[in-house]
Amino acid sequence: MMVAIARRLGIFALTVTLASVLVFAMLSILPGDPARIALGVQASEADVARERVAMGLDASPLQRYSTWVWAMLRGDMGNSYLTRQPVGPEILDRLQVTLWLVGAGMVVALVVALPLGVAAAMRAGKPDALLIGGVSQIGIAIPAFLAGVLLATVFAVGLGWLPSSGWQAPIEGVGGFLSYLTLPALALGLVQGSVLTRYVRSAVLDELGEDYLRTARAKGLTRTRALLRHGLRNAAVPVVTVVGVQLSTLLIGAVVIERVFVVPGLGSLLLDKVGQRDMAEVQSIVMVLVLMVLVLNLVVDLAYTVIDPRLRSNG
Repeated sequence: MMVAIARRLGIFALTVTLASVLVFAMLSILPGDPARIALGVQASEADVARERVAMGLDASPLQRYSTWVWAMLRGDMGNSYLTRQPVGPEILDRLQVTLWLVGAGMVVALVVALPLGVAAAMRAGKPDALLIGGVSQIGIAIPAFLAGVLLATVFAVGLGWLPSSGWQAPIEGVGGFLSYLTLPALALGLVQGSVLTRYVRSAVLDELGEDYLRTARAKGLTRTRALLRHGLRNAAVPVVTVVGVQLSTLLIGAVVIERVFVVPGLGSLLLDKVGQRDMAEVQSIVMVLVLMVLVLNLVVDLAYTVIDPRLRSNG
């Protein structure tokens, strides 16, 4: 088991390194001079040259990459090209908002998908199972931003039950925090819950046809008790895979949802900085998002090792 974990950690470290190279390279080749953008079109060439030196843009790409990576390893995300202030505190502050949103969206997806997916498998071929399948198909077809607009139209504009935009930190009041969080989390979670419902149904159906469950039923267990006692653990392996992918999808989808509901998260910050051409901060934000996705994938890989004993011996 330790060998399997060490191997996955090694793959993770290599992937992070390659991702940092790609992020740096892709943002470095974008057109436009950050020094010129920071000073404006009226600045002289001499002023632009001095600004490039101040920004460290006169160094070679390898030197700039090494400096950036070493700073990130020390927790320093660099300074904004526009404000000259450290970007780390702002990124971390916005990241907390995004994590709340993604976490709540995942809770919504699981609350929707697990019972509905299991019920659809247990009741396969029955009218209620067909209804679950039809509703999940509709949910899959609706983009998250459209779901957000529809939810805001009904519950914020029409009924007035919840705010249509804005944000309140938990420390400022749990009630207000939940009211602002509810609609964005539902917009993210209901769409992903529809996708996950299909996977849960498929995984449970596969297990219901296995010989060991028939044996358990022959020993006196009901179909439901046999599934709960023996089948769900095996069904969890493919579901964990999808949950890991969906967490990454939720993280990226939060960029759009934050715009729809005017939530001051990391996605909103990224779009703002892209518009301002502050590529130093954009580079750090993108790397943080990529790192989070890779960490999620690592957690999923490690979860496999815990859930499936075969991976411990083969790892």
